[in-house]
Amino acid sequence: MDQRIYDHAEVLVDWSARVEEGDNVVVRVDEGAHDLAVAVAEKLGERGANYLTTYVSDEVQSAFVRSHDGDFDQDPDFETEMLERADSVLSLRAKRNTAAKAAIPGEKRSAYRKSRSGIREVRMDSDWVSTIHPTRALAQQAGMDYREYQDFVYDAVLRDWEALADQMANMKDLLDEGSEVRIVKEDTDLTMSIEGRTAVNSAASVAYDSHNLPSGEVFTAPENPEGEVYFDVPMTHNGERIQGVHLTFEEGAVVDWSAETGEQALTDILETDEGAKRLGELGIGMNRGINRFTDSILFDEKMGDTIHLAVGRAYSSCLPEGEEGNESAVHVDMITDMSDDSRMEIDGEVVQRNGTFRWEDGFEE
Repeated sequence: MDQRIYDHAEVLVDWSARVEEGDNVVVRVDEGAHDLAVAVAEKLGERGANYLTTYVSDEVQSAFVRSHDGDFDQDPDFETEMLERADSVLSLRAKRNTAAKAAIPGEKRSAYRKSRSGIREVRMDSDWVSTIHPTRALAQQAGMDYREYQDFVYDAVLRDWEALADQMANMKDLLDEGSEVRIVKEDTDLTMSIEGRTAVNSAASVAYDSHNLPSGEVFTAPENPEGEVYFDVPMTHNGERIQGVHLTFEEGAVVDWSAETGEQALTDILETDEGAKRLGELGIGMNRGINRFTDSILFDEKMGDTIHLAVGRAYSSCLPEGEEGNESAVHVDMITDMSDDSRMEIDGEVVQRNGTFRWEDGFEE
């Protein structure tokens, strides 16, 4: 087996999840993640942890949701109890068919997602980490040869995370001290408040309150967005392609929207519930090891030349104690490319221009 798979498992267990002896670990294994699951199980055994694997399949889920009458059980106790006893939940994502959920009707998809909101919150109360194992389907989605895609994934995952965390601390400090962010580029002029928020230095470890591997972003929970924003980076959501998204915000909520491709899928997202029309996240990509778009949000949103905004649920880690942020059954990230003729300001000061941060070589005032 490729040595990089064992290296990936080691980063996941040691750096990302910080698994300790005696921890109860649930490992959610996607259809194509068998090899990574074997390597992870070996590492968990070395740590003296307890483990339970569950099988995850978009095709299986699609069959269940499509055949169901739509009145889904709210948070089945057996799954909730399992997750409540877990110290860590590791999700090994490895799709064999990126369009396996495409045939699920939008209303059933929304109903199923809402029914699992409590399960999602229980899982997120654990030291959860989600990672990705390269498959041929994901390589095809990314427009790459399989070997090329493997190299791409491991270049993003097997990094000096401690050094990157130190670099990203610059952006965290700016966001923590700032009050307002403005994003400006073609078809985009959006302002939002970050007053009193705490940014997360997402360095691919629960020790940094970061839960994705790879990571490499700094994010916070904005509120009261005003203006318009254009997302030019394509995405696949629940098996449906969405591209060229334009959102208009007034008084903190989306009041108008369009998409060049997948407009009905976008509408389904925004009409999930009231919170789906409000922002839950502002994220700034800072992982220079990711150098191309691959139609995978896990990678694309981390690119150093991008900013992403998520409609829906806000992360409590960014909020003052006792304050409830935006609530929704969805959290859907959309990305805009900041590499050309663009800028991001914090309290009127340009901190990123044309994809370059002010502490990097080549930054232009």
